[in-house]
Order: sequence, then C-alpha cells, then structure tokens
Amino acid sequence: MLLRPGIAAGHPATADAGAEVLDARGSAADATVAASLASCVAETVMTGLLGGGHAIVWDAEAGRAELLDFFVAVPGLGAEQRDVDLVKLHVPFGTEMVHYAIGVGSCAVPGVAAGLGELWRRHGRLPWQDVVEPALRLARDGVEMPPAHASCLAMLAPVMTMREGARMYAPGGRLLETGDRLEQPGLVEALEALRDEGARSATDGTLADALLRLVDERGGLVTREDLRTYEPAWLDPEETRYADRRVLTRGGLSGLIPALQALPPLRGVSRTERARALVTALGAAHGLGRTTNLTVVDDAGNACVVTTSLGLGSGDWLPGLDLHLNSMLGETDLLVGPLEPGTRMASMMAPTVVLADGEPELAIGAAGGTRLRSALVQVTASILEEGLSEQEAVERPRIHPVGDVVHVEPGVEEEVLSALEGDRRTVRRWPALHHYFGGVSAIGRQGLGADPRRSGAARARR
Repeated sequence: MLLRPGIAAGHPATADAGAEVLDARGSAADATVAASLASCVAETVMTGLLGGGHAIVWDAEAGRAELLDFFVAVPGLGAEQRDVDLVKLHVPFGTEMVHYAIGVGSCAVPGVAAGLGELWRRHGRLPWQDVVEPALRLARDGVEMPPAHASCLAMLAPVMTMREGARMYAPGGRLLETGDRLEQPGLVEALEALRDEGARSATDGTLADALLRLVDERGGLVTREDLRTYEPAWLDPEETRYADRRVLTRGGLSGLIPALQALPPLRGVSRTERARALVTALGAAHGLGRTTNLTVVDDAGNACVVTTSLGLGSGDWLPGLDLHLNSMLGETDLLVGPLEPGTRMASMMAPTVVLADGEPELAIGAAGGTRLRSALVQVTASILEEGLSEQEAVERPRIHPVGDVVHVEPGVEEEVLSALEGDRRTVRRWPALHHYFGGVSAIGRQGLGADPRRSGAARARR
C-alpha cells in the first residue's frame, strides 16, 4: 500500500504551490522545490532563501532513501579571523525568556537555494522555471498572514521590524495581524534572478553579490570563497527500529533515534503511563528555533521531507531583494564543537521516512528547534503504535519536558497532570495549542497531517 499522494506544509500558500506542481505531473522533488520556494515568500517569519536545511528523499524506483544536507556552513574561508559585534536580544516565549545574538555577524553561509537546486537536478523532471513560478506569483501578489504566523510575528517583532523589516512587517507603523497581506516586492527580483540564473545565483550570481555587499558594508563574516565553495551533500540516513519498523532519519542534535530507542511500547498503556514514558524519553533543552517543514508524496510513491530555517534571523535584509539573513551563529543551541570555516553547523532537523516490509509507511518531519524531537516522537508513536490517523496524531495535545518542568497543551487529562506533579515535576499548562510545541507535516498510508499550531495545510493529489 502506497503513501497517499499530496503535500502537507506549514502554510496554505506553501501547500497550494506544491499541489499545483503535483497536478502538473511534477515529481515529489519538483513539488518540494516549488513549495519550499513558496515558503520563502509565505513563511518569512519562519524561513527564507538565505537559511539552511535538510531533506530526506525516498526514491521509489531505486527502493532507497537519501539525505540531502544543505544546512548553513561556518563562514570565514579566505579571510583573516576576526571578531564581530552582535546584538543581544531577549525574546519572551510563553513563560520563558530566550536569549539570542543577532546582527549581520551572526549570518552563516546559506544553503537553501543550493540545496533546492541540487534536489531538482537529481530528482526533478519539470523545467526549473516551472517550479519557481508559483513562488514568483506569490511574491508579486503578496500573501495573507494566517493566525499562527501573525502570532509568531508579534512575538518576534523586535527583530522582524529592525531596519528594512519594518517596511514589510509593520507598514505605516502597525504590525501585521491575522488576515493582513504581507507585501515583499523585493522578492520578485530575487526570485527572477533565481529563475534566470538557477541556484548558482545564491553562490556566484546576483543574490551572492548582494549578500557580499551587505556583509562588507555592515561587518559580517561570509566571504566570496565561502559562497563559491559551498556544496550540498548527499548522505546515507541513520537507522533505528521502532514499533517493528525501520526508521530512516538524521542523527546529530535531533536526538530522535535515542528518544525512540528509549520509548517503551505505548500500545494499550494507560494515559498516565504514556505521559510518564514520553517524559522519561524526551529530556530536552530550551530554545526558540524558527523553522518550517513540508512533506510531499507523488503518484509514483516517491517521497520528500524538507526542513528549513533562518534561525531567528539577523535583523538585516538585502536591500531591494527583501531577503532576510540567517542568524545561525547566534543560535546558542547550535554552537557545538569547533567552528571551522567551511564546515557545516550542527542542526536539530530530522526529516524521516518509516518503512514497513521495505516500503514507506510514513514520511514525516517537524519544525520547532529543541521541541522538534518531542513533536516527532509523539506524532510518530500516535500513528504507528496507537493507530491514529495522520491528522489526528498531529492535532493531539503534546507535552514537552525541560528538566523537571513539563510543558503541556490543553486536552491532556487532569489525572495525567496530577500524576506528573506527584512525580515531583512542575507542570506548566498552556492555554491553547501553540507553535512552541513544534509544527509537524506527515503523510502516511491513511492520509495527510498538517499542523494547526503553525496554520499548516494539506492538499491531497487530485
């Protein structure tokens, strides 16, 4: 039994772009590229062309999965090592205060354009111009702000309205709200350059030149050699077993594999036992993290899951192109190990394919920084072990442990919360489903699941 063809994504316009390309007989890769580019227009409070990402691709004909690493790289090739000034920023996130460092010096070498170009080159079948067109049309028309994105913008207003951002996100001095139209006219020129020059525009063309001019002007670290030598990398996925299935995913900071390995069987256990098992398996650290995820399956059974991010964003936009610089060098959770120029930075992203009897049963990914693992584990377990449909599993209330504190969405039973408090844990009850708890996109054999916490949307193949 094949996965259901379609797309699940973090914004209705993103899902529409991917569905349009699937309906035009594009491959899963074509639709993924089109949707990812659309997300760089519709979801700019979450991601952008100057960020980085990871993907997993299931090739149905070859019967194998590959990872594509196009995450950001450490800058500084061909330049003397130097310090940069970063702006300290404190962002309230629910009851927590999260600390960041932004500014042009926080920008690492971007990889989104190069990665999408490589994905299309290897697995696409439509002309490049055709997969860029839906995003270009969005940029020309503007896009409506859905509730979750407006809420995220309100939280991130200090960075999103810095410098050039104020014109787009607070036109006339008023921050955009739900239903308002986000206008980013510079993205038209940026996407036209990408359409005409190909993905190389971001490494050795118009977009690269614009980035280097801004970096030189404001004192960043990215060099021309950084951009010219950047290459996406195809890798073998890591593997574990869960619920008698093979799970193919990324390792690294995601921690998905050890969390699944630590999780006991949940089928038939009580709600309280389930919550205790999840809390035990999901130790995690705090961090905001702004990412988006999408999952695509085509008629032939090919699947692609992509997660991309800008970090918080540096607060700098390319003049005339409305492209926000990433802030990965200011993301404390990612600063692990030696940061050598040219090497990839660490990432928590974990696009995943689950196989049963050698065939995909679930393609899934999540946004959400340090909450990404919690979201993926809970949704995966709900589908594979407890038999929920993909949408039911995505909508199910989540928990997220941070040390002795357990963050809980409404809908988790009071008897469960009382049991956790009896275990000497502090339970923090959130008033509604919230993007803090991650954003999951899933396609399985029963259907599609898109996360209401991110105003996500799913479109089945017609």
